[in-house]
Amino acid sequence: MCSRQTGEKTVSGQLSPREGACIMPHITATDGTALHVKDMGQGRPVVLIHGWPLTGDMWEKQTLALAEAGYRVVTYDRRGFGLSGHPINCYDYDTLADDLAVILEQLDLWDATLVGFSMGGGEVARYLSRHGRSRVSRTVLVSSVLPFLLRTADNPDGLDISIFDGMKQEIRQDRFGFLKNFIPHLYGMGVLRHPVSQGVLDWSFMLACMASPMATLDCVDAWGTTDFRADLQAFTVPTLVIHGTGDSNVPSDLSGRRTADAIPGATYIEYDGAPHGLFITHAEKLNADLLKFLAS
Repeated sequence: MCSRQTGEKTVSGQLSPREGACIMPHITATDGTALHVKDMGQGRPVVLIHGWPLTGDMWEKQTLALAEAGYRVVTYDRRGFGLSGHPINCYDYDTLADDLAVILEQLDLWDATLVGFSMGGGEVARYLSRHGRSRVSRTVLVSSVLPFLLRTADNPDGLDISIFDGMKQEIRQDRFGFLKNFIPHLYGMGVLRHPVSQGVLDWSFMLACMASPMATLDCVDAWGTTDFRADLQAFTVPTLVIHGTGDSNVPSDLSGRRTADAIPGATYIEYDGAPHGLFITHAEKLNADLLKFLAS
């Protein structure tokens, strides 16, 4: 367990008046870590939670679509990533969910929709189980790691621990080389398949390089070995689950389908052939599905 500092949480930066401005404060977590937040637009709030090993800026296409549709869009860099503080440890999901809680409280967000991509789905689940649904009206899980990726006796179809250990070994040996190889895989690149430009690959690599080596390593354990099956009981708000059938990073039959089956009343949408990084490769479809769900 990570130690917590007592006392009031603080926010640096102007939070009002809003007037549609893009406000970029650092919000201080309970252990003193600075969390870099972008707060854009007005209207019902939508909080976008990024995946590993990127930053909140991965949501560029969704941020633009949501803000133009009249929503207040909040993105932030997870601790250890992007422009947030880089502590040497404290990357467990309890801490990450508490960071999300601080952001919702300090920005005074109510009737919020939480959208978690990949690793970010874990924050959504753990937030609901630790902090409840009072501030949340809807949730969306995109290419999420829920409910449980690791192979265990009661999860025999999961991924062997050697896969995660191998990733960490490669990161330790050459983090930048690992990321150079990982990013094209994220978008389903192949010899005859080029769904994104070189510019997108370079941009994604740049975002990934901003993470600390400690966070890059420890978060493999967090998203790879955390069991969220009990957390799924906390999903008592309308929930949309989106996953690509071509996702080789987090297979849909291991995650998306099982998650949707476990959440009563969840809406499940599969994108035929879509890779893990469908927030870019299928951005128009994802934006349309998000807006339709938000308006429902």
